[in-house]
Amino acid sequence: MHVLLIEDDSLIADGIMTGLSVQGFTVDHVKTAAAGAQALSVASFDAMILDLGLPDEDGLSLLNRLRQQGESLPVLILSARDSVNQRVSGLQAGADDYLLKPFDLRELAARLHTLQRRMSGRAVNIMEYGALTYDPASCEVKLQGETVKLSRREQALLVSLMQNPGHILSAEQLQDSLYGFSDGVESNAVNVHIHNLRRKLGNSIIETVRGLGFRLGNKP
Repeated sequence: MHVLLIEDDSLIADGIMTGLSVQGFTVDHVKTAAAGAQALSVASFDAMILDLGLPDEDGLSLLNRLRQQGESLPVLILSARDSVNQRVSGLQAGADDYLLKPFDLRELAARLHTLQRRMSGRAVNIMEYGALTYDPASCEVKLQGETVKLSRREQALLVSLMQNPGHILSAEQLQDSLYGFSDGVESNAVNVHIHNLRRKLGNSIIETVRGLGFRLGNKP
């Protein structure tokens, strides 16, 4: 899952990025509302974590503006503003969830997975594609009931495709999901991971659509 984190506290942001990365997330971090809006204009994300006390603009103002512009990205507010009225205001402004600081990283990850599950229209967290399953809670991939060991990047790529069954994702979209704004990514990195997934899960698991990108292939 590719997440945009808008948080001006570097210590909190570093902790979130480290903790979520271990659990298979790709996180891009910016410190201001303006930088967040810019990031949304140039990259595709699965969810956004939004602090409210930003240096250039209140997070609620940013959220209101994004919703008025038709931005449907799931948004989780992460804030120390703990009154009922403040939480209600956040949700009424268009947030999908509201988590108070201090927080547990496991709960943050679980809430992000829940947001993605709702967006995908699934009733349970476990993702299924034929005999292939992925459990976000344990980051475990199984094929025919047997655990398959995947690297973090391979897992992230597979999840991106499983979240969009039947849809073609371009190499650029997949690269965003895997690496975010990271520099120095090899031009063939996505193809290497796809090759490895086909080797571990079967050649037909990912279909190449010439000139457009990739999508899930035949169900195992």
